[in-house]
Amino acid sequence: MKNTALITGASGGIGLELARIHASKGGDLVLVARNKQKLDELKAELEAKYRISVYTIGKDLSAINAVREVYEETTEKNIQVDCLVNNAGFGSSGMFCDTDWDEESQMIQVNVAALTQFTKLYMRNMLERGQGRILNVCSTAAFQPGPMMSVYYASKAYVLSFSQAVANEVRDNGVTVTTLCPGPTASGFHAVAYKGKRDSSKDQKLPTSRQVAEYGYAAMEKGKKVVIHGFMNRLVANGVRFLPRELSVMMVRKLKDAKEN
Repeated sequence: MKNTALITGASGGIGLELARIHASKGGDLVLVARNKQKLDELKAELEAKYRISVYTIGKDLSAINAVREVYEETTEKNIQVDCLVNNAGFGSSGMFCDTDWDEESQMIQVNVAALTQFTKLYMRNMLERGQGRILNVCSTAAFQPGPMMSVYYASKAYVLSFSQAVANEVRDNGVTVTTLCPGPTASGFHAVAYKGKRDSSKDQKLPTSRQVAEYGYAAMEKGKKVVIHGFMNRLVANGVRFLPRELSVMMVRKLKDAKEN
């Protein structure tokens, strides 16, 4: 396999579009997600259209040993991962005292632990070769605490902080780490996070998964460290740095309350 990208959460949304973009540039793929059937359908589409090789792995990344199993499988198949895209992740909403711990535990495993372990395992191989690219899909949620989605916002704050730190560590070793921070996007995220509850975001004209994927992929190719998709998202994400912390928390709470009313 050549110029191979491993993409998690590749069965839909931004991950699926990132796979299509990479394939269109002639790169091979390793696609990871829970839904093996969807991955195999995407494999057939991309191999037929672009004449590249796609290897699929059906894996639930909320399982403790899932990341290690994916790594061992690619190693056994002698697949060299040149580009790692940590896209898998999900959210949930509601008052923290009322939300389900099992779901939040799985969220932490996918959003935080799996991303971190994937980065550690494949980054070591990249450093040995002296080259590689990593794209961690984050969120504008990373820039402030988020009442009513407290664990999700905290998980994305971790991704941003972690990614910036390791990007600094490897900056002189041929490996780049890019953090993509989209705002609300037309994908399947909101259906999962809000579980049928009203969310006014779905009534807004949101950027498509393709638009966000193209922006993030281009940033990764240029080796940028942190990129925020959309002018208003950049304005808000950078603006909260100049607000008292409590005020920014209150503003997010008001927005969440407004979305559900």
